[in-house]
Amino acid sequence: MDIANKVFIVTGGASGLGEGTARMLAREGGQVVIADLQAERGEALAHELGGVFVKCDVSQESDAQAVVATAVGRGKLMGLVNCAGIAPAAKTVGKDGAHSLAAFSKVIQVNLIGSFNMIRLAAEAMCKNDPEATGERGVMISTASVAAYDGQIGQAAYAASKGGVVGMTLPIARDLARNGIRNMTIAPGIFGTPMLFGMPQEVQDALAASVPFPSRLGRPEDYAKLVHQIITNDMLNGEVIRLDGAIRLAPR
Repeated sequence: MDIANKVFIVTGGASGLGEGTARMLAREGGQVVIADLQAERGEALAHELGGVFVKCDVSQESDAQAVVATAVGRGKLMGLVNCAGIAPAAKTVGKDGAHSLAAFSKVIQVNLIGSFNMIRLAAEAMCKNDPEATGERGVMISTASVAAYDGQIGQAAYAASKGGVVGMTLPIARDLARNGIRNMTIAPGIFGTPMLFGMPQEVQDALAASVPFPSRLGRPEDYAKLVHQIITNDMLNGEVIRLDGAIRLAPR
């Protein structure tokens, strides 16, 4: 699939992995629809890239519908990259008692249900596309995490949500195969994103040093390179790719 002149939705596209992806897609000639709750950053980036911003809570059906409608209105919607997510930390039983059920549910709602919400609606729109020469009508890429496999202390909710993203990758790919729509997932390791930059510098340095090779934090451009490969290589389907420098997380 060629990226040029196609429309792509990037959730969480105003910063971090999503911003890196949006920049890559625009550089390759794609039309980018940035879906995010960060209106000021999102609008500025969309203006810079010649795209469009839609304020969106991915867990809300009406917000997701508005994003897909905007994308379809701009041309041939051929891609969705799910980067929106949250990662609060809490132990199953901590100093203040049991893990908040509302907090656990919120993480599942945003990271897992939000990803599926966007996939199902974008796929419905893509099914109406005329197929490319490869037979493709679109491609979905979601973001899991190495925490899906190596969840650390305090990550029960986050690991569960990302494990769900991993678990639905293959069945969704199988569901959509007859429509010519691929579904893939990337599981990043420790990346330099706004989420991580909120940690103390010594913690960031220790995390970077724990990556076997290259011993550094991942960058949004690293993620965007893999997104590019997935979009343009039509044999990539139904799989989760770890993007982590060979790291395996310790309990803490």
